[in-house]
Amino acid sequence: MSDALVTDLYEVTMALTYRRLGMAGPATFSLFVRDLPPDRGFLVAAGLESALDFLTGLHVDDEDVADLADALKRSPADLEPLHGLRFTGDVWAVSEGRVVLPGEPLLEVTAPLPEAQLVETYVLNQVSHQTALASKAARSVIAAIGRPVVDFGLRRCQGVQAGMHAARAAAIVGFASTSNVAAALRYGLPATGTMAHSFVEVFPDEARAFRAFAAGGTDPVTLLVDTYDTGHGLEVAAEVLREVTDGRGRGIRLDSGDLAALATDARRTLDAAGLTSARVVVSGGLDEFAVADLVAAGAPVDVFAVGTRVATSADAPYLDAAYKLVEYDGRPVMKLSTGKVTAPGAKQVHRREGGGEDVLATRTEPVPPGYEALLQPVMRAGRRTNVAGTPASAVAEARERFARDLAVLPEDARRTRTPVAPRPRTSARLAELTTEVVRALRQPGPPADGSAPSS
Repeated sequence: MSDALVTDLYEVTMALTYRRLGMAGPATFSLFVRDLPPDRGFLVAAGLESALDFLTGLHVDDEDVADLADALKRSPADLEPLHGLRFTGDVWAVSEGRVVLPGEPLLEVTAPLPEAQLVETYVLNQVSHQTALASKAARSVIAAIGRPVVDFGLRRCQGVQAGMHAARAAAIVGFASTSNVAAALRYGLPATGTMAHSFVEVFPDEARAFRAFAAGGTDPVTLLVDTYDTGHGLEVAAEVLREVTDGRGRGIRLDSGDLAALATDARRTLDAAGLTSARVVVSGGLDEFAVADLVAAGAPVDVFAVGTRVATSADAPYLDAAYKLVEYDGRPVMKLSTGKVTAPGAKQVHRREGGGEDVLATRTEPVPPGYEALLQPVMRAGRRTNVAGTPASAVAEARERFARDLAVLPEDARRTRTPVAPRPRTSARLAELTTEVVRALRQPGPPADGSAPSS
């Protein structure tokens, strides 16, 4: 099935109507997040590469027209105005890995109205989902205060593609590795893994299970010690790990129980056996809250393996993201709906270099000295403006951008619990434009020719 069909039905009916009426003027849509979920102080931009791949490849062909006609219960001739549609527009976007605040555009699309409308669902899906995952994963990295965090989330994600997105988003914000082999290979990440309880259970006892696993040549050799009695498992693991003398890394994993207390016991047991460099890995329902609690308790954990809660962004599985028309055919537009007011016109975000302030501005305003423009042109006339690197290089570059932004993010926004999200200031010109458009919208009788209201 073509990606052109991955859309909401009303996008099709609106685009079809626009084409029939000849309404092909340039339309600008802005994709932004109105308000952050609880316990979020910032967002991390992600999903742009997926969106650009979709826009680059979009083409409504004969088969798509037939399928759309079938969905609408109409003849293919009725859908003919959509035949051949491609994306020929421009995209300005925040680079992946950059920190974004509520109300700031993650991207803006400017294209002939039918095109800009039809792509809404797919673009919004990719950007909002992956941004939610990256923003959740970033909080685990912050909570770990420099200790490695690894991705164990594939098995319980809502689909395999979501698992790939989760691994990629986690890599962007600094995860050390992933258990997802496909993601590791595609994005240039270290693959990681230990063993399952089932491996222990199929052997007569833990000693034989651990020795068989160690003989398998994995590096590091990390033994899961809580299948039966954790204390006994630790003692057996220490004995087996002492036999691993070929230079491979060594460690144990705890997956249940009081992880802080058990990590302390594990460290004591390993050190007593002379295994001072062996790592203590913990897993089992972890997210940034659990990681922060373990760190605060002084638990001697070396690696945090997070899975389901982070890879699904369990406490905030969606963002209040919107894709809203802000300008059509040179005329700035906006919504006045209660609680959903939008700002008119194409926009830019001016960020003070070194952090400290964001200013939401109109696209045409000059960037003040000492500030940078957050949104950059990434597509012109349907073609990418940047030379696409490999999937691995894109992740590596995004990771560097995130590290730079995180270093200057206010401490209040970084907090695990009750963070305070900074808000961008509105420029004087954008505030003036908003006032002009509101005034015009509240006057009876819009101009008959659809031209911009005078101010």
